[in-house]
Amino acid sequence: MDGDTRAPTSSSLAAAPRRTRTRSTCCYCGVGCGVLIDAEHDAQGSRITGIAGDPEHPANFGRLCTKGLNLPQTTRDTTGRALVPQLRRLRGDVRREVDWDVALDTVAERFASIVAEHGPDAVAFYLSGQLLTEDYYVFNKLAKGLIGTNNIDTNSRLCMSSAVSGYKLALGADGPPTCYDDLEQARTVLFAGSNMAYAHPVLFRRLEAAREAHPETKWIVIDPRRTDTAAMADLHLALQPGTDVALFNGMLHHLIWEGLIDPDYIDAHTEGFQPLKLMLREYTPRFVADLCGVAAEDIVQAAEWFGRSPAALSLYCMGLNQSSHGTDKNLALIQLHLATAQIGKPGAGPFSLTGQPNAMGGREVGGMATMLAAHREIADPEHRAELERLWKLPTQTLSDRLGLPAVALFDALRSGKVKAVWIACTNPVHSMPDINLVREALGKAEFVVVQEAFLNTDTVPYADVLLPATSWGEKEGTVTNSERRISRVRAALPAPGEARADWWIANEVARRIEARLAPPGAAPLFDFADTEAVFDEHRRLTVGRDLDIGGLDYALLESQGPQQWPFPAGASEGQARRYGDGVFATADGRARFHATAYKPVAEPISARYPLRLLTGRLRDQWHGMSRSGRAPGLFAHAPEPTLSMHPDDATRRGLSAGDLVRVTSKRGELLLPLAVSDEVGSGTVFAAMHWSGQFLASGGINEVSNGAVDPKSFQPELKHAAVRVEKAAFAWNLLAARRGDALALQIAVQPLLRECAFASLSLRADADPDSGQAWLVLRAAAETAPPQWLQRLAEVLQLQPEEHVLEYHDARRGLLKRVGWGHGAHNDRIEGLLLAGGQRDPASEALLDIALAGTAWTGSRLAVFTQRLAGAARDALVCQCMQVKESSIRAAIAQGADVDALKKRLGCGSVCGSCVPQLVRMCREIVDSG
Repeated sequence: MDGDTRAPTSSSLAAAPRRTRTRSTCCYCGVGCGVLIDAEHDAQGSRITGIAGDPEHPANFGRLCTKGLNLPQTTRDTTGRALVPQLRRLRGDVRREVDWDVALDTVAERFASIVAEHGPDAVAFYLSGQLLTEDYYVFNKLAKGLIGTNNIDTNSRLCMSSAVSGYKLALGADGPPTCYDDLEQARTVLFAGSNMAYAHPVLFRRLEAAREAHPETKWIVIDPRRTDTAAMADLHLALQPGTDVALFNGMLHHLIWEGLIDPDYIDAHTEGFQPLKLMLREYTPRFVADLCGVAAEDIVQAAEWFGRSPAALSLYCMGLNQSSHGTDKNLALIQLHLATAQIGKPGAGPFSLTGQPNAMGGREVGGMATMLAAHREIADPEHRAELERLWKLPTQTLSDRLGLPAVALFDALRSGKVKAVWIACTNPVHSMPDINLVREALGKAEFVVVQEAFLNTDTVPYADVLLPATSWGEKEGTVTNSERRISRVRAALPAPGEARADWWIANEVARRIEARLAPPGAAPLFDFADTEAVFDEHRRLTVGRDLDIGGLDYALLESQGPQQWPFPAGASEGQARRYGDGVFATADGRARFHATAYKPVAEPISARYPLRLLTGRLRDQWHGMSRSGRAPGLFAHAPEPTLSMHPDDATRRGLSAGDLVRVTSKRGELLLPLAVSDEVGSGTVFAAMHWSGQFLASGGINEVSNGAVDPKSFQPELKHAAVRVEKAAFAWNLLAARRGDALALQIAVQPLLRECAFASLSLRADADPDSGQAWLVLRAAAETAPPQWLQRLAEVLQLQPEEHVLEYHDARRGLLKRVGWGHGAHNDRIEGLLLAGGQRDPASEALLDIALAGTAWTGSRLAVFTQRLAGAARDALVCQCMQVKESSIRAAIAQGADVDALKKRLGCGSVCGSCVPQLVRMCREIVDSG
């Protein structure tokens, strides 16, 4: 490959400017796309200038989604980055910058002293599926091997733990038996609880191409919402939330009744089928139809397509996992495959789609509270003894007690059972359920360490020590994607400021704790010189295990590219599919059926809370938006947070689109603007999970979510909660916007958000893509303007009265309006506005549209305040890559264009393809409307 792929050294920066291209991996979802990172380096520093999909990477073959394509935007400067260690000496004090030795010594001393006084289980670690495998490994060894606690869990508990439990109970081991090549070879694809078009768009592109090549392929989508994925299905089963187990049981009932199961396979390779068959007698399609709210004929059709298919593949994600019965949902789906022998062959199998880039790598090294390294079990004394030998630990060093999984961990912190927590690369004050309890827990903890790349997450304010970590483009190591494929992550830039790699930070603290706790003469546990040394130790621990990678090392990954596990010594390549021989990872080699009876959601609706709240993802945002929220262009598809409600439900409540509504559960409340949509069924409402305290006056939708957990996987029911929705009218409303350094503006405005009853901010791309500028847009509401709030906001937005700011002030009516104008050649452009008081009105929205569009103002500037200002209807951006708006697409469709013609004529859908499902929907809508 052309170009220097090494990260530049400090000495090289003094040389003439140079360009590098670095082969690495995307940091977003579990697809694990390969990327080529372009960077420039000169005396002023280093910066990422571009990105492309790696055409040689087998996960994506050069494709990237909108999030991946916009990664350079998220790295354009260090505004908002954590760059220097910070320390708070006493609770209530402001954190002060310190050097690394002071920060590391403090963390080591506090953890060691708490362990000495209260025991090893008085401390805990909470990690992230976005850490690299090497990062995870060092943390896991620190917690379990040195301190002696299994209190190390991860946000993967919120994501993948029910899938892990399902695989282990049914097949004997964690890890999908499938691979990405199965996407092309499947002839029936069942999507369950996955809006794959949004969550895993690159893989969805492969499915689209496969169905185009094989039109006989059937798609079945099981989802309460009519998502973009569901809109493209041959059959959409819009079931009642939480009834997935009943639906799968009904399908299996029909398969048994019609003789579409494989008795020979069941007899030769499985156990436990008869008790399941007996339980399934009552799950007739008609009985299940009443439970699920779908037609019995559709259940039968889904079962027929699945059972008669030459290759049936199921793809599932958070809609199954994030449930108090998530393990049963996974098992019930896996059992469809076992009963029909749709497993271990091309195009067939149960495929859990990983949400985070390295949730699987974290599980491989045992970085969770309920497992040990290399898929060993905490409760197994032989596994503990084996790991003690490999780590050269004294016997009975490893704890035999399960650690505290995520929800229980923060409960223990709140009760005082756990005294100290170390949080790395995750934001639990946004992502955990019932986040007010998480705030209480961190507020009561004796000692909180936060290891983070970004300063303005919801969790950082609770840190007694803030450890600045490297982020994407600056890290070295490996990740494992959804198909068990291990890829190298390489640094394109040096670390900014004093930020350090996550593994290095954990290793340095471990060495300091080891010096305090280890007996004299003991072999050092943490003498890792680099990530390769960490990986080599990790792979040695896997030898002989189901995930054996004894034959894999950095050199082979460099020479042959990403590889799947297992990859034992002597192998020439990894294993693409598992269980093709019908031998499973159980003691007797047989898979296990389980009698999975349907159970309702943890929190039923009631007269007080009559609506079911569903949560999910947006197309162009990621998790809590600490990274994707730095790219203004990614707000275009969904500019603001909303709550979606069916039109009939809105009408009954006297609600209209744009109204502020109060969403209330037993645990808390938040305010959101209403969106009216028939994509949700009557009786349900939907909100995206991304919006956090960086962008809202609240912590987001987890203010009201349910913390009930699955008893097997300990995964919380983040997808469902019972809520009520009421109109929330306020006498004072504000709309403000400013063009400039949008990240700096966001950081300055963020502290003001919580002083309002409602506030939300978003970033928007500038009309001139080469300007280097962007827009911050702020909306707020309260009974009255918070004292001095408008003055502080005006200072931040630079909209105080002066020559280039026009003001209209009516104290009697409580109105204040200011418009800031550009300078010089741009003095006919609006560059800022602040419109406060009274109700939201169309004229304000029209003025915002004019400003964002960069439209030149004609006529008198005084007309800017007239209430007769006409605004065009909002023209939503559909294609982020080519900046194609809805009006252009609808006009082309009206002239007869189909999706292919839209790609050729307008360019939409021709780059990353993330908008293709929406294009398909728009074409169908116009055709269906006549």
